[in-house]
Amino acid sequence: MFSKILVANRGEIALRIIRSCKELGIKTVAVFSEADRNSLHAMLADEAICIGPAKASESYLNIPNILSAAEITRAEAIHPGYGFLAENAKFAEICQNSGFVFIGPPPEIIRLMGDKNKARQTMKKAGLPVIPGSDVIIEDVNEAKKIAQKIGYPVIIKAAAGGGGKGMRICRNAAQLEEMFAMAQNEARAAFGDPSLYLEKYITDAHHIEIQIVGDSKGNVIAFGERECSVQRKYQKIIEETPSPFIDERTRRKMMKAAQEAAEKIGYQSLGTFEFLVDEKKRFYFMEANTRVQVEHPITEMVYGINLIKAQIRVAAGEKVNFPIDLEMRGHAIECRINAEDPETFAPSPGKIDFLVFPGGEGIRVDSAAYAGWEVPPYYDSLIAKIIAHAPTRNLAIAKMKAALETTTIVGIKTNIPLLLNILSNTDFINGKYTTQFMEKFLSQKVHSE
Repeated sequence: MFSKILVANRGEIALRIIRSCKELGIKTVAVFSEADRNSLHAMLADEAICIGPAKASESYLNIPNILSAAEITRAEAIHPGYGFLAENAKFAEICQNSGFVFIGPPPEIIRLMGDKNKARQTMKKAGLPVIPGSDVIIEDVNEAKKIAQKIGYPVIIKAAAGGGGKGMRICRNAAQLEEMFAMAQNEARAAFGDPSLYLEKYITDAHHIEIQIVGDSKGNVIAFGERECSVQRKYQKIIEETPSPFIDERTRRKMMKAAQEAAEKIGYQSLGTFEFLVDEKKRFYFMEANTRVQVEHPITEMVYGINLIKAQIRVAAGEKVNFPIDLEMRGHAIECRINAEDPETFAPSPGKIDFLVFPGGEGIRVDSAAYAGWEVPPYYDSLIAKIIAHAPTRNLAIAKMKAALETTTIVGIKTNIPLLLNILSNTDFINGKYTTQFMEKFLSQKVHSE
């Protein structure tokens, strides 16, 4: 096992990793930007080093500075968390070549799954069903039109080099495809440095379902039950839950088996998430694989009673993936993402938190690095906390989550808590009758009611 790990991230995920390391008896090194000098992750790690100015490109994305911090502190491994350099194959490769263990998949796996089109073709060969679409990178809009004509509208343009909604456009006819193709190329180039695009059939009223996996260097892979992630706006998730109110046991087992076998075929190591779209007939199609820990990993931990971060560290240290024999889902878990943003306009709301009270009690977990007096910086993601509720049933989990949000007090900045409470009170959500179109309809109804 490692004696010291450098955490190459910030915020709640950095704190989550630090706490897991403490449980394992591992010393930690935090890196922070000048904007995060007073951050909790910098205060609670055993050592902390400033790696640059506020701008992410000069700090959290500054590979030479991160490696220098690891060398100075004699860290043995580097945990990238999520975002920033977590899915950067070059960073993983440099870590290895510099004598540090990268706590994540090998560079070749990150590279393979990072190219969404290559990943799609690889998974197709591995036996996973994929959404009908282009089998190669599309060079121009005329080629895109021919493929769209063949598979039928609506279609979705996707960036081959990344995700998170960047470079994605839904086109319902040829005119929209003509208009949006160049826009998607430019956005993909700006976000990922690669304008490559591919095309897929757009499945309306689908469910966005994830299967969590963990693999070790011995070839063992374990798959976990699904996470329902269909409550999202502009491809950014807002609320996640497990198990899905839509997926039945037969479909769950099929998806878990398919993800596990595909991961084994490519020699997957570390934590990973296979993302699927599931249509109304419960037919599932592979979308992409994320080669890192997900923001929503706590809900899987809650229903299985495990610590995925500790498992990720252990397999990185060469240990065999090891969980209790009776690995079964127990109860229901829901996660709400609390963002520093205006609940009406979704505009970021950075600033000083004057007063803060998080909820507690049985079945409530809070993952956050926020505290009273902390200045939420304007330079990074607006996520400031994740509240997770776990209960024996879905209805109880919803009630527990509503109570938790209602007793959360954050003064000084705006947050999306009112929006989250409205979603949890929505009839379609309560009845589990929602898809990826939910937020579009929800926000439209809200506007009309006003």
